[in-house]
Amino acid sequence: MGRSRTYAWQDPAITAAAVGRRTGLEFLRDLLSGDLPSPPLSATLDFTLDEVEHGRAVFSFVPGEEHYNPIGSVHGGFFATLLDSALGCAVQTTLPAGMGYTSLDLHVKFLRPITVGTGRVRAIGTTVHGGRRTALAEARMVDAEERLLAHATSTCLLFPLPAE
Repeated sequence: MGRSRTYAWQDPAITAAAVGRRTGLEFLRDLLSGDLPSPPLSATLDFTLDEVEHGRAVFSFVPGEEHYNPIGSVHGGFFATLLDSALGCAVQTTLPAGMGYTSLDLHVKFLRPITVGTGRVRAIGTTVHGGRRTALAEARMVDAEERLLAHATSTCLLFPLPAE
């Protein structure tokens, strides 16, 4: 017996065109408020941006079978995707207008399995250090009882965006 899931998304070029026009925090607040459409990846994997403030970003999801690997738990790549989103957006909240970033590395430690029984999971990203050329961020993935499920760190390269 098969299962299916249907989802929709908006044109990602709308959001991409807004990057760098305002501060990173303002950009993410526009995503959070719905003034800018969410990236298609969030619809594909069914996760949401829940909170942003300077140096911090929080994403969440409710695990479903569509996130499973062959051994019956959420795939590690999904952990990494959600943690990478929290890490990168935490760094983005610290950027002035006209600046961009990209991940240089991602280190993930898987501590507990996630299944449909886990309930809502949050990835909480924070900026540890921001320099002129690089930034360091960490993220914690926790369940509703604040039990640590995974931890990640990332170094991001900071760069000026091309002028239009």
